[in-house]
Amino acid sequence: MSSIYGRNLLETVIEKSSKKSWDSAVLEWEIDDVIEDKDNKSTCICGKENIRYLFTIRNSYNQNTLFPIGSSCIKKFNREDLNEITLINEKLFKLFHAIKTNKYIQLSSDYFSRKLLEYFFNQGVFKPSQYNNFNGEKDYNFMLKMFNMRSQPTASQSKKINAIIMTSIKPYLVHMLNDKTL
Repeated sequence: MSSIYGRNLLETVIEKSSKKSWDSAVLEWEIDDVIEDKDNKSTCICGKENIRYLFTIRNSYNQNTLFPIGSSCIKKFNREDLNEITLINEKLFKLFHAIKTNKYIQLSSDYFSRKLLEYFFNQGVFKPSQYNNFNGEKDYNFMLKMFNMRSQPTASQSKKINAIIMTSIKPYLVHMLNDKTL
């Protein structure tokens, strides 16, 4: 890491880690939380200014935390699991803001991904109801199938997509992210 930001990140992570080599130290960290600075007024632990997504990462060996750390620095850890969580969180906030501003949301890569749908399923967002025969996994499988389709959904499929977004995804996002924006 040749930039001043890269050196600052390296020094800070190693200082707060149990292991003292970069390749070993980065394996100790997990994403603990994220908030959004809509005005981009925050500064990353590396010194980079104007970051939007402020992650807290926690060291699983010694419980040290680093905050705020931006998504660009998390990507420097070169860990696929952290990159995936970072992208999911960025999509969650983007979708949250679209819902809050009453934008029309299509089941497209603008707001969704397969990993985001899987995240929603794993978080229990697709609740059992009379509309899915009391099996939330049916809604997840339907949304995944619709997301993977190459053609436009039919009118009835679009209605079901919108119903799932409004009755399952929207309440979850409002509950989880309403107090996570500065």
